[in-house]
Amino acid sequence: MTAVLHPAPPQRPAPTAHRAEPSPSWFRTRRTGLALTILLAATAVLYLWNLTASGYANTFYAAAAQAGSQNWKAWFFGSLDTSNFITVDKPPASLWVMGLSGRIFGFSSASLLVPQALMGVGSVALVYAAVKRVATPAAGLVAGAVLAATPAAALMFKFDNPDALLVLLMTLAGYFVIRAMCTEVGRRAAMWVALAGVALGFAFLTKMLQGLMVLPAFGAAYLIAGQVRLRTRLFHLVIGAASVVISAGWWVLAVWLWPADSRPYIGGSTNNSVMDLVLGYNGLGRLFGNTGGGMSGGSSGMAGGSAGSSFGGSAGLDRLFGSEMGIQISWLIPAALIALVFGLLARGRAPRTDLLRASLILWGGWFLVTGLIFSYMSGTIHPYYTVALAPAVAGMIGVGGYALWLVRARSIGRCGLAAMMLAAGIWSWVLLHRNAEWLPMLKWILLAGTVVGAILVLVGAKGRFRKLAVAGLIIGSLAGITGSASYAIATAATAHGGSIPTAGPTGAVSDSGMGGGGGMGGGQGQGDGEALPNSDVASSNPTASGPGTTSGPGTSSGSESTSELTAMLVNAGTTWSAATNGSQSAATYELTSDTAVMAIGGWSSDPAPTLDQFIAYVADGEVHYYIASGQGGSPKDSQGGDSTSSAIQVWVGANFSSTTVGNSTIYDLSGYVG
Repeated sequence: MTAVLHPAPPQRPAPTAHRAEPSPSWFRTRRTGLALTILLAATAVLYLWNLTASGYANTFYAAAAQAGSQNWKAWFFGSLDTSNFITVDKPPASLWVMGLSGRIFGFSSASLLVPQALMGVGSVALVYAAVKRVATPAAGLVAGAVLAATPAAALMFKFDNPDALLVLLMTLAGYFVIRAMCTEVGRRAAMWVALAGVALGFAFLTKMLQGLMVLPAFGAAYLIAGQVRLRTRLFHLVIGAASVVISAGWWVLAVWLWPADSRPYIGGSTNNSVMDLVLGYNGLGRLFGNTGGGMSGGSSGMAGGSAGSSFGGSAGLDRLFGSEMGIQISWLIPAALIALVFGLLARGRAPRTDLLRASLILWGGWFLVTGLIFSYMSGTIHPYYTVALAPAVAGMIGVGGYALWLVRARSIGRCGLAAMMLAAGIWSWVLLHRNAEWLPMLKWILLAGTVVGAILVLVGAKGRFRKLAVAGLIIGSLAGITGSASYAIATAATAHGGSIPTAGPTGAVSDSGMGGGGGMGGGQGQGDGEALPNSDVASSNPTASGPGTTSGPGTSSGSESTSELTAMLVNAGTTWSAATNGSQSAATYELTSDTAVMAIGGWSSDPAPTLDQFIAYVADGEVHYYIASGQGGSPKDSQGGDSTSSAIQVWVGANFSSTTVGNSTIYDLSGYVG
């Protein structure tokens, strides 16, 4: 009352540390629960609808999941085949989920892909929970909707690549860190930090070093804003780091201790070592272009990372906004960056433990570190990697937008919200204009909606026009997210197969599906199971048809020849029914015949098996057929010389007679005596 009776000169108070709001009423709780249920149900429909139209999606990982559903050793190591010749070129955590699903429910397209879709629903729920804890349920719903409506998410949560589990685990770790920052009791905070470390450890076991790129942001956020004193915060981070090492290192240690002659070869490595895979092919090689595993140097290898870079466009700050990466992730990046900057400015005078600022540091740091690495890495990168940025973009928009809404009476709040809307509308217009024939009026409608929303927010922050700000926020937000959502729906409605799936409707990207920069450029190479476009055998999906899929090995002469070859493999009666060059072809034969097929050279000209080893396998009667040509396993090794794949093919041709089944050349290796 004193302030009313005796007005003082207006002063701008310093923001207080933002805490969770008091418990809402029963009605508000029910209303929030209903809204969350609708969001998660809509996400489930988007990701589960017509899911099996993609068949086995990426047959490389599908074959490994099939092997894991039938053989526990194959499940543990992530082997491509049930006889455990070679692993995939990634650690096996994502295959553990799909393999267990196949073992419990029977291996099928549904048992393979439904877990991926559910991971998407779980990720949306975690983003909602993380944002709600520091802001409001409405802000959490906005953040969850942004993640669900990201085209890269709609692509990868309906696909069997490891990225779905990677995103879920990183988001889970982020949620745990936020819980730690909200906790004043030291022991409980330490528990949340340790749980975050466990989640990131398993993220490492999903996609190795990519799962740890969020560590700097998470550590900085807790170190800056944790509730306990500095020495305790540092100790907690040590606990978190130990949790990462233990939860990631146990499998690495188990593989190292396991006798090499009784486990599969570690695919993608040059010396049958997990650490070589960590530091080379899936580690520093991704950053600097020397990916190891026979993928550096030589005209047929991954020369200096040029081919790898071309999958996602040329390196630079604009890579995330290019042809393919742009339509997968960039729709709301401009708005998210504005939310980050303006949100931090709005909380600038808040206490150290302010949760809104801490959350912005977490999400913003996640985006900046990962985004810069993706923008400048010289090794193999694919556009769908950008799904790892989607939770960060969602978190920045949810938290940053709420921080600005709190200060909407000030110019920084109004201008920040208006700038977010205009940035989303303008960039959506640009992206939609790239595919001008698809819904040509949509870009103008969305642009107009964001302009109207921005104007209403600017003029409606005070006095009798206050309700206009609410209307403007709703109109601008809906218009800003609809462009991304439209491409997400188009992506979810399309069957995807092969190794490098693309997002968006037909015509959204250039032919070849290789991403920005017009597709394959530079040398030829492969990684993550990507197919060489001019190989004798294209990537295939035995059960899917539609965009992104092609016929499999030996199918060009019709289904009759395919059935004949499949019957030969089924009746082979040997440890490996056949051997063929490369994992993609081997995976296709495995899925169609449900037998183990030896993938000579793996994905990246792995030195497995050597010619002497292969001759020994044949002499022992462990391989019945050799199928000429194949996908993967470059005919040149890392020094540009003849690879083991080429040497084996020459040896087989010199010692056995061939027959033709459909379009495939088959050699019967049985009866060899040396």
